[in-house]
This record gives sequence, C-alpha cells and structure tokens, in this order.
Amino acid sequence: MDSFINAFIAYFVIVDPIGASLIFNALTSGKDRAYARMMAVRSVVISILLVFCFGFWGVRFLGTLGIEMESFKIAGGLLIFYAAFGMITKPDETSGSGNSDVFEDISVFPLSIPLISGPGCLTLTILLFSDVREQELSFLPLVGAVFAIYAITLVCFLFSKPLVRLVGQTLNNVFKRLLGVLLASLAIQFIADGVKGLMN
Repeated sequence: MDSFINAFIAYFVIVDPIGASLIFNALTSGKDRAYARMMAVRSVVISILLVFCFGFWGVRFLGTLGIEMESFKIAGGLLIFYAAFGMITKPDETSGSGNSDVFEDISVFPLSIPLISGPGCLTLTILLFSDVREQELSFLPLVGAVFAIYAITLVCFLFSKPLVRLVGQTLNNVFKRLLGVLLASLAIQFIADGVKGLMN
C-alpha cells in the first residue's frame, strides 16, 4: 500500500490531471463531444503504453547506451526539479494552442507528449520501476498507480468543461504550485540517491 500511495502521489503531481484537463478544454474548444471523447481516450491509451514501455524496458535501453542507473537518477532528478521549478514560478498558460485547425489529431501531440506522458513523467517512471526492481518488490502497486492516475486523467478530460467552471484559474494556480513543491522534494531525493550510489 505504501508503494502504491507513493507512486500515486508522484504521478499525480507530475501528470497533473486537473491542470491537464484545463489545457484539454482549450485544445478541444469549438469541437463536438465525440471528437473530444475520442482524443481523450486515445491520448490516455497512448500514454499508458508509453509509461509501461519505459517502465519495463527503459533501464535495459539505458544499459545498451552505457548509462548507469545512478547517473540517470541524477539527470532525471535535475529534469524533474526543472519541471517543478517551472510549475512554481511560471505563469499558467492554458489557452496557448487552442486553434483546432492546427492539430486535427491532438492525441499524440500535444496531449500525450508532452502533456500527460512527457519527459518528466517518463523519467519518473524509469526511476520508480528501477527502484522496485532493485529491491525485488512487486510491480503491482506501480501498475495500479499508473492505471489509477490515467483513469482519473481520462475522467478529468471527459468532464473538462464543468471542471474548468468548478476549479477556476486561480485555484488551479495555487494547487499547481503546491504540487510543484512536492515534486521538487521528490527530485532532490532522486539526486541524493544517485550521488550516494556513485560514491559507493
């Protein structure tokens, strides 16, 4: 249960289903409900496949490149910290690319990559799955956390219009910055573990 809760919180912070739904609403503005529903389902399915590919085979891919896991933890921690720093300091931009004529199929870009399974999410996936593998624990809590997060994300996408009215921009900004602090703390822990591993 502890592994599930830790993974769930980490993924919830970096995927940010509520914030992503605000962007989803802007991107699908002016489109019919069938189009929005299709893009929501497709983007979530693609993201789940990406996360599991990186989770189960990401370390092996790093090994073929000659990259040690400790080095990746440091680099990944820095990347996640950069994302967290942006969440805390940068102003929110939810309506930047809402032109429906530019992206007809928005499920891969920008919804799946980089919105809900971007570099930060995939980096976090490799780190979490590698920790479970090193400790010889079960992958079930991680798999469950991934499915739970993307199920929540799908629900937020499907109900993005009422969610936008309910949450509002101000509350989302506050929520996003609080999550950014938690994500920054997680990134520092990854960096510390990587440095400790290299020293040993």
